[in-house]
Amino acid sequence: MLLPARTEVARYLQRYRAWERLMLAAPDNLVVRGNFENTGYTLCVLMGERCAREAADAAERFLRTGSAVAPHERRTHTGSAAAPHERRTRTGSPARTASGSPARTASGSPARTASSA
Repeated sequence: MLLPARTEVARYLQRYRAWERLMLAAPDNLVVRGNFENTGYTLCVLMGERCAREAADAAERFLRTGSAVAPHERRTHTGSAAAPHERRTRTGSPARTASGSPARTASGSPARTASSA
């Protein structure tokens, strides 16, 4: 995994924390809020997170340990792919009967299509 420069992470974490304090002190100030959100977004991009709070946590962990993600927190990305035995239509959704339940064979197992045979 490509990791960001420590100096950039430290710089943006410091900016994020400073804008966070200002935003908490003046939540109605749109300029402060905009700068806080922009800095949070940049930190998200640097750390590969979707949430600024998680990005700040990841940045602190990265600066402390040198690892962007702690080993016990590594995510496994599970796609929405069907199990090999699941029948799919051309659009990729599971095949259904007229009643809306999943299509099954006489033995009760999921029905197979030509593409899954």
